[in-house]
Amino acid sequence: MSQSAAPGLSLSFDVQIDDVPVATFTGCSGLDAQFEVLEWQEGGDNGTVARLPGRLSYSNVQLTRSVDSDSGQLAAWFSQQQRQPARRTAVIHLFDGNRAKVTTWTLAGAWPVRYSGPTLSTGPGGEAIAVETIELAHEGFQITNGPAAG
Repeated sequence: MSQSAAPGLSLSFDVQIDDVPVATFTGCSGLDAQFEVLEWQEGGDNGTVARLPGRLSYSNVQLTRSVDSDSGQLAAWFSQQQRQPARRTAVIHLFDGNRAKVTTWTLAGAWPVRYSGPTLSTGPGGEAIAVETIELAHEGFQITNGPAAG
């Protein structure tokens, strides 16, 4: 197995929204795409059902991060959608342990559909982490592999 084909260990990622780096996200989920399956029952062939690809749909992407001084900007972008909707380009760069770019996902026409502020509580030792989540709907993503990725 070549070095570039090794499984991802010690991975990290950066997020940019409209070319503005927002490198403080700590979690990302929902980079999913799925084809609708259309079933076609051919007349005269009662033993077979053909399965064909239909429309392609994408899941919402959830990004989580610790609350910091930039949190107000995310909440403001979410709130702005009611008054003046704004779709953006969101880019997620995945890096290996040496900070070499592995893969990039570019989400077209992304806009926030859900914002969750932190649940505030402390653990028995007094530790506390306030985490917020923003969920993005989008019109699809493009994947680019390797160091040449934008």
